[in-house]
Amino acid sequence: MSVSIRLSRGGSKKRPYYRIVVADSRSPRDGNFIEKVGTYNPMLPKDDANRVTLNADRLKHWLGVGAQPTDRVARFLDVAGLKERPARNNPKKAEPGEKAKERAEEKLAKIAEAEEAAKAAEEAANAPAEAPAEEAVAEEAPAAEEAAAEVPAEEQAEG
Repeated sequence: MSVSIRLSRGGSKKRPYYRIVVADSRSPRDGNFIEKVGTYNPMLPKDDANRVTLNADRLKHWLGVGAQPTDRVARFLDVAGLKERPARNNPKKAEPGEKAKERAEEKLAKIAEAEEAAKAAEEAANAPAEAPAEEAVAEEAPAAEEAAAEVPAEEQAEG
């Protein structure tokens, strides 16, 4: 039989109240338990002394015979100084998930497209004032294209 120290929920809907109990790990959360060793009332402020109450002598006994506390109860025991809880390091905790990353990339792509469209519209609005300069560029472009077309033809003749 493996024994755990865990929370058993009581109270009404939206008003939780927990008993800290020693129970067989196979029994249901709110089912039979071996012994009640404390209480936890999450509705009280964090600095309230009655938020977590523990029976230290009984907890030491159960920890001594091998009872395993759950994560939440282990935090309470660490604060009370009854059992040292190893610090955990989760470097990926604040990192968004895969789908959130995909949505962010799509959003950035849409923003970039919108900026490009805005620049194009702005250039189109300024186009009549700069029409002669654009015509000069347009005249130079075909000459550049003809020069580019001639180079591959010369390479083919050599080959």
